[in-house]
Amino acid sequence: MPDGHRPGLRHLLEILAEDLGAAHAHDPAARSRIEVALGYPGVHALWTHRLAHRMWHRPGLRLPARLVSQLARWLTGIEIHPGARIGRRLFIDHGMGVVIGQTTVIGDDCVLFHGSTLGGRSMARGKRHPTLGDRVMVGAGAKVLGPLWIGHDAQIGANAVVTKDVPSGMVAVGVPAAVRAPGHRPDHGQRVEDASELLEYVI
Repeated sequence: MPDGHRPGLRHLLEILAEDLGAAHAHDPAARSRIEVALGYPGVHALWTHRLAHRMWHRPGLRLPARLVSQLARWLTGIEIHPGARIGRRLFIDHGMGVVIGQTTVIGDDCVLFHGSTLGGRSMARGKRHPTLGDRVMVGAGAKVLGPLWIGHDAQIGANAVVTKDVPSGMVAVGVPAAVRAPGHRPDHGQRVEDASELLEYVI
């Protein structure tokens, strides 16, 4: 069993409750936890992944785990490989089109927006997907590709394509993504052609 996943129904229910609370806390449109539990596909996909991930690490259950993950993909539009390791309190906002690859590792308190991909650049076996630290935000449509390290508190801009490590606390924007300090903006006389260069669009 991977780190952070203790056996037992009580621990699993604790994690599911944290996922629900994280979605309710992050989304200003959420009016109640009941609404989130019943109507948020990001929560449904994450809960299903928690189950599939535990199955993935049980002898003889890898095929059923894959089938469970594909059912969740069909129902929610979010594809999470059951081998991916996801920390606590992940929030997937809207969610449609999110893809999380098999060897991805996601820390605690991260946020993924719709259309984002945590994918690979190689067909070789082994670690080929990114590792996200804690409190990482990945903007809508962003692609983080390869066995990269995205540091704690980093932000990935909307539609950015990230193929290199991003240090903790930094912002990555553009295609290919360039890293800059939070709050940095282009010169006032510079025309912004790429929407991901707008920090407001990042969030």
